[in-house]
Amino acid sequence: MAVKKFPVEYTHIMMFARSVGDDNPIYHDEEYAKTTEVGGIIAPPTFAQASAQFDPDFFLRPKVGQPWMGSGREPTGLKPKAPSGGEKKEGGGGGGGLHAEQHFEYHRHLRPGDVLSVTVKPGKKWEKEGKRSGKLKFSETISEYRDQKGELVITARGVGVQTERVVEQK
Repeated sequence: MAVKKFPVEYTHIMMFARSVGDDNPIYHDEEYAKTTEVGGIIAPPTFAQASAQFDPDFFLRPKVGQPWMGSGREPTGLKPKAPSGGEKKEGGGGGGGLHAEQHFEYHRHLRPGDVLSVTVKPGKKWEKEGKRSGKLKFSETISEYRDQKGELVITARGVGVQTERVVEQK
């Protein structure tokens, strides 16, 4: 994900907090927020993830008129691809993989009025042997969120994992 411009607005913060079920008044009540240690409204901890909606090419974002992989057990439009490019019949690997971890390092709070840009770079890669899934391939993605002054605000580290083969359901 590479977002050129992600405006952090009061209403974005309020709606994000509501969507994750967090009613802490520091995310929506300016008078209350002024009385806190941070002195004003701030964004919830995982708010930076909302920047994906500002990236028209973000792979998880549904696109009007195009099949979408959905989010349930069965895909709603896209079929997994085999390494050869044809439709995949069985086995793991080559699919979308799983999101295994997410870590955030905050250099300061996000506030209404900030305008972020995001750059993404690859991180470490490693493998482990799974008991039922065969080889597990892990890869890290580092996202750096910078404000309108170019200062680093958040460093996010996501870890994805792909399995070598499908684990049979018992």
